[in-house]
Amino acid sequence: MAKPLQISVCASPRAGVVHEACLQLPPGSTVQQALAAAAQLPQLELDLPRISASMVGIWGKTARPEQMLGDGDRLEIYRPLTVDPKIARRERFARQGARSTGLFKRQRPGAKAGY
Repeated sequence: MAKPLQISVCASPRAGVVHEACLQLPPGSTVQQALAAAAQLPQLELDLPRISASMVGIWGKTARPEQMLGDGDRLEIYRPLTVDPKIARRERFARQGARSTGLFKRQRPGAKAGY
């Protein structure tokens, strides 16, 4: 008799909030079956119909719904980006000012800008 798979399921329904739960699944379970089991847990706050295939990963790598799980896997459920990261960085840089961020902030007296 094969022992059940132990996996952890992580979801972040909104910024600054992360929920994690452990599941026991039968051997040979798929990502889709794990999502169905995780949807039954109220602490994860999952809305299963809104989760697309591109919003699920195993240890940071995207996973297909039919992909088999291994013992000790971490199934991650991602939320869609609200802002493009490049645009957010540009806006943050513009708000802070060019001379008060990053390399420019800790500058030696008499050094050239950016060093």
